[in-house]
Amino acid sequence: MNILMLSATFPYPPTRGGTSVRTFNLLKYLKQQNHRITLATHRSEDVTDDEIAALEGWVDCLAVFSRPAGSEQTGAFGKVERLANFALGGTPPNVITTRSDEMQSWVDRQIASGDFDAITCEHSVNEVYVPDDIGRYIPKSVVNIHSSVYGTCAHQLAGGTAEKPWRDRLNLPLLKRYEQRYCQKFSDLVVTTAEDKQQMTALSGKESISVIPNGVDLDMFTPRSQDPGGHALVFIGAMDNLPNIDAVTFLARDIFPLVQQAYPQATLSLVGARPTPAVKALQEIPHVEVTGKVPEMTPYLHNSTVCVIPMRTGYGIKNKTLEAMAAGIPVVASDRGLEGLTIEGKGIPLRALRANTAAEYAAAIGRLFDSAELRQKLAENGREMIEEEFTWAIAGSRYEQILLNATRV
Repeated sequence: MNILMLSATFPYPPTRGGTSVRTFNLLKYLKQQNHRITLATHRSEDVTDDEIAALEGWVDCLAVFSRPAGSEQTGAFGKVERLANFALGGTPPNVITTRSDEMQSWVDRQIASGDFDAITCEHSVNEVYVPDDIGRYIPKSVVNIHSSVYGTCAHQLAGGTAEKPWRDRLNLPLLKRYEQRYCQKFSDLVVTTAEDKQQMTALSGKESISVIPNGVDLDMFTPRSQDPGGHALVFIGAMDNLPNIDAVTFLARDIFPLVQQAYPQATLSLVGARPTPAVKALQEIPHVEVTGKVPEMTPYLHNSTVCVIPMRTGYGIKNKTLEAMAAGIPVVASDRGLEGLTIEGKGIPLRALRANTAAEYAAAIGRLFDSAELRQKLAENGREMIEEEFTWAIAGSRYEQILLNATRV
């Protein structure tokens, strides 16, 4: 197939985190199956020329555009203007501000050429580049949603984790209308969990919705050779992502002090690129380290006793959870951190410990600190689950079949 892929985030290296991991590994699989890949993407300030050159080796044609600088007005008037534009135009401000006129012109030319068998949007934000009548030009159109923007906003409001509740309450019905609208132009929708599918089916009314979980590069996230013991906690993830910022703040300020009461020498490493000032401030807490960008996540996982994933918001399977399990690290995580995974039940070996309150986290972490046997059990069972269900080869194969069999709008 001749496939046009759109990604507003630069999908390389695969250690960049977030949606980049999924995008790169899906395009890598498709390329390995001898499909022709044309990729259009944005370049942010932290993308190097070497990274662009490396990505070129994985596609047949790469078009890189500068990320829009953004020129929105600030202050009360700017907020009112953005809300009014959203209400009238139907597209959220964060989607509008990531749209590049130069990239739009390029995409329009590619679509009009008639050269492509399929087009994919590797996150719902990329839908802005795709016309409503895309089916006239390209028979197969797929949006890789990752998670519902409406559902995420509703969940944040319900859970009290919304960054700006007043704004989100005004935006919520607009987000619902937006999601219902953009879904209609695509032949197929892809989500990462059964919960996401249920939500998107109710929102869009479409039946052509497929579940493709995230995966792990098993060569990159190898199981550790031995348990280091000790009392070292770790969290991995992009540190400018709002759900991650909320999670590490909860971890450092609410959970970690309870752990330290029982284990005074316990340490906490917050590992990931682009830490915001709020995240950097957490290293003022004794025994808390904020690393910033690191070459590889795996060594930090291997050298830690337990990986803690206290996500309180966000939908979909979390790469960080899969990667920790693949690396053979026992995991303590929330309902959100374990979404899409079966970690216990009849005939299911225990694969992780579940917690949602600070006290539950402290208790679960204490169990693991005190039991090398339990740590080993979770490490082995978690890795086995990843090998059987959550590799990029499995995800890529499912994605390829959707592209081959997608239904014309």
